[in-house]
Amino acid sequence: MEPAIDNAATMRAQWNAMAKGWSDSDAVIRPWLHEATRAMLGMAGIKTGWHVLDVAAGAGNQTLVIAECVGPTGSVLATDLSPDILGFASRKAVAAGYRNIATRVSDGEQLQVDDAAFDAATCRLGLMLFHNPLQGLREMRRALKPGGGICTMVFGAPEANPCITTLMSTALRHAALPPRDPYQPGGLLSLGKPGLIDDLFRQAGFREIATTKIAAPFKLPTVQDYMTFIRTSAGPIVQIVQGLEPAKRDAAWADIENELNRFTTPTAWEGPNELLLTAARR
Repeated sequence: MEPAIDNAATMRAQWNAMAKGWSDSDAVIRPWLHEATRAMLGMAGIKTGWHVLDVAAGAGNQTLVIAECVGPTGSVLATDLSPDILGFASRKAVAAGYRNIATRVSDGEQLQVDDAAFDAATCRLGLMLFHNPLQGLREMRRALKPGGGICTMVFGAPEANPCITTLMSTALRHAALPPRDPYQPGGLLSLGKPGLIDDLFRQAGFREIATTKIAAPFKLPTVQDYMTFIRTSAGPIVQIVQGLEPAKRDAAWADIENELNRFTTPTAWEGPNELLLTAARR
């Protein structure tokens, strides 16, 4: 097993490379995750005037929503392992006129924040990518005030997320790599096993733990639009395919698109996704 520092360095490089693509994809990510993001904030109990920690904030789409919810008397600290992707979050906050958002480059498993400094914490589609999600949850709990709320969002079970399983299995096959355990640490579906994330929250010391499933289909005009998003934003998949020589790389992307075309409807392309939202209190 690689040391954690190597995993962190690899993840940082991966998301630095995907930073612009992820940021540029706001127009498709925002409607995809709109309902789930609003539910996440509600389950965390976020209120006007609260100070919120947004872990693995990425390009900051949800950070702006949190800033709007807490208002000018509240604040949001957005953290991420990747300085490049966090730079996009910072620039978006300035462009949107929010003065209650700060950013800090920080590993989610070693948060550079004070103890008991926040009323709430959120983590949208980040926790499942942690090498040690239990440590990440312990760090978020440490950062919360007593009674503070938390809500994380991760992908659910493999069978409920066929787009992800198709992307991964097809990419691995073209790379002549063996199938991966979907629940291995750091994978997109790593926290989708029933009961696993609740158990991690309990081990981290949280109380009043509750997990809710939310359907979040990815709706776009065509499968090609989804492929554009994947090729510019989906770091774990791109990392596998980009390692191939050009001809094999093109064949892999073509095969992935062909496999995903089965989700095309008479009017659009609609890829199924299921998310798990877990809320708790310190």
